[in-house]
Amino acid sequence: MLISSPSRRSFLRLSALGMTAVVASCATPPQKPSTPSTAEDETAAALPLVNALRAKNGLPPLSVDPAASRAAIFQAKRMADAGKMAHVMGFADGFGPRVKASGVRLPAAENIATGQQTVPAVVTAWINSPHHLENMLGRYTGLGVALARNPASRNIPYWSMVLSN
Repeated sequence: MLISSPSRRSFLRLSALGMTAVVASCATPPQKPSTPSTAEDETAAALPLVNALRAKNGLPPLSVDPAASRAAIFQAKRMADAGKMAHVMGFADGFGPRVKASGVRLPAAENIATGQQTVPAVVTAWINSPHHLENMLGRYTGLGVALARNPASRNIPYWSMVLSN
């Protein structure tokens, strides 16, 4: 099909506008609620549960990693602020750079969840998920676990676990 020159320019202009809209929508940050979220470091409560799981599988225990706790708190708050559960939020976001900014040494892993009301409930949910279980049984030495809620997001609990080396 041959398109005449003025029609072709119009087609190209519309195509460029469409692509610009697609790219712009990918880079749009999540909406932030007006009320900041609150976060709690739940590492001390989760550590015995995770270490019991690891012991049953013949693995060494994890210890509290303050950098992993900072990374977990950051991620849990980020999800609560956005009102959605996601590892990646936005076009230029990435797990590695995000946890490294908190001082976490790589390799590392992250488990996230939403809706569970207690530490035992969220750890059980992660145990019952093959990929999350694999993370908890991985070759890691440190742990950080956090819970965040935001009144603007109906106080839904958002959880993050960061396993570190």
